[in-house]
Amino acid sequence: MAGTDPAAVALAVVDMVTAGRFADAEERFAPRLRAAASAATLRVGWETEIAKAGPVRAVGGPVREPAKAGLIRVSVPVTCERGGLTVIMSIDDAGLLHGLRLAPPTGTSWEPPPYAEPDRCTEQEVTVGSGPLSVPGTITLPRGSGPWPGLVLLTSGPADRDLTTGPNKPFKDLAWGLASHGVAVARFDKVTHVHPGAGSEPGFTMVDEYVPHAVAAVRLLQQQPDVDPARVFVLGLSGGGKAAPRVATAEPSVAGVVSLAGDTVPLSRAAVRVARYLAELDPGPATTAAAESIARQAALVENPGLSPATPAADLLFGWPASYWLDLRDYDPVATAAALDKPMLILQGGRDYQVTVADDLARWQASLAQRPDVTIRVHDAADHLFFRGEGPSTPAAYESPQHVDPAVVTDIADWISRPR
Repeated sequence: MAGTDPAAVALAVVDMVTAGRFADAEERFAPRLRAAASAATLRVGWETEIAKAGPVRAVGGPVREPAKAGLIRVSVPVTCERGGLTVIMSIDDAGLLHGLRLAPPTGTSWEPPPYAEPDRCTEQEVTVGSGPLSVPGTITLPRGSGPWPGLVLLTSGPADRDLTTGPNKPFKDLAWGLASHGVAVARFDKVTHVHPGAGSEPGFTMVDEYVPHAVAAVRLLQQQPDVDPARVFVLGLSGGGKAAPRVATAEPSVAGVVSLAGDTVPLSRAAVRVARYLAELDPGPATTAAAESIARQAALVENPGLSPATPAADLLFGWPASYWLDLRDYDPVATAAALDKPMLILQGGRDYQVTVADDLARWQASLAQRPDVTIRVHDAADHLFFRGEGPSTPAAYESPQHVDPAVVTDIADWISRPR
């Protein structure tokens, strides 16, 4: 196996997976990645791609990107009989992988959605937060004179500011689409994206993951000359939607909350549900093994004996026990119900990660009778609010798509509503 040169490591890993040596590739996983993925899940992902693209014909040269918080991102293009893919890895100076994903071929780039009017908005780069855990961000402003309402976007997982997923950038869709409707938008790279080691530190919680940077972004947006500081809202998707009420509680100046596919079921149970759904989509020993592994890790998370000393590598996603213990004490619905702020709750009808039956039902039971809460289901939307038909699958995110224009309109109209 190659030493610690990131490009050599990346090529070696690609050679392993093309040869079917998934267990060998797993040996290069850092503990956090090992906690979230395995040789079995890598096999499923790889074989799914190869079934569509055909046998591998050539492996291109690795492309390195600048180091970010001790990690180097390396992309390796793979040409197949009927297309191709890109293997993207985040590699540390010891040659261990902290991230690995299979993406569409390079050259598939984001294009503005039809509802965005780039000439009607401007963007500026900002730094969100201070000190060693500050992160880069972008403020998108409507052209002309305000004062405009504002919105801070909160992603889920260790994502970048655009929530980049394959060739798609749903948060960039929202930023440009909403700015075209007269809403100023701030978005930023997640702390766990820029500083991946932070999320595995003992004591790390959801508060650390979301609140400091979200509050800093709210205040940055309020300081913009053409933004109305009394009308700055927060919007979160998935885990961000669950965290948004916590942010609004921490920062009283937040005008209201938008939750897109905000989950309410305990995350450990939701992870098991998703793993079983994916195993049913693609039944076989590998997906069954992956679902069983997730179930075992979820059981540890839910065990009454969980303590701060439980190794993070044994737990779901490689998150420390402190994160899971904090989640046990956080109820997003009860927190939202205690807020004296308007809320917009949107849900995709085809979402299998956060569902109408399990997650939205709790929002509805607690908040549907409040006149300042609007709850709406977009029946054709998936977890990222892309429109489609039939059962939603991860493969759908590999094709270029945009956030449903009806969702953008819903958000813009709600934020701009006189109150």
